Amino acid sequence: MGYTRTSSATNSGDDKDSVTRQRKAIQNYANCAGYKIVAWHDDPAVKGTDAIDVRPGFAAALEQIAGNGVRTIIVETANRFARDLMVQETGYARLRSEGIDLIAADKPDSFVDDTPTAVLVRQILGAVAQFDKAITVAKLRGARERKRRTGARVEGRKPIAESHPEAAAMARRLRAEQPRISLRAISAALAEAGIVTKASRGKKRPGGAPYTASAVASMLRG
Repeated sequence: MGYTRTSSATNSGDDKDSVTRQRKAIQNYANCAGYKIVAWHDDPAVKGTDAIDVRPGFAAALEQIAGNGVRTIIVETANRFARDLMVQETGYARLRSEGIDLIAADKPDSFVDDTPTAVLVRQILGAVAQFDKAITVAKLRGARERKRRTGARVEGRKPIAESHPEAAAMARRLRAEQPRISLRAISAALAEAGIVTKASRGKKRPGGAPYTASAVASMLRG
């Protein structure tokens, strides 16, 4: 997919050569590198410091990419993608996270150059992402702790009494009718009634197995 951008409206239009020049450079590179341009997207009168999210043409490109499987965007130069290094690096990082390659026709390795400034920006972006993740984790932990203090269960497996209500109901009924009945006897009674554990993934046994004594105890407690 080819993408062009012009900063000023005076450089846009059918009588101007900016878009034509950019497309020609992109097409020449695509022909040499074995790419086929399946669509063109242009952003006339869009500043190079504008984030990619606010560019109509680039937004349309991303929307089309989401549906057609294209994974490469070619621009004439890195500056045509963005003139601001922070915008360039954040935009490139976003595309990379979505599995999209960004190539500058004049210098294909422009976006992966390890210049000191580019490396610094990437490190800053990484630190910001790590900080944001830590803040999110802390917020979620706090929310779980507040919910836990109310007595609500917030994580972990469901109690057996909740995940196997039919087994728990019968186990309690048996214990109510026969207070001295053992846990293993309850398990055997459940199995005789066809109430067993679900088949374990990866096991050869097609059906389930009788509940263990500890599982029955959990049902009774629940």
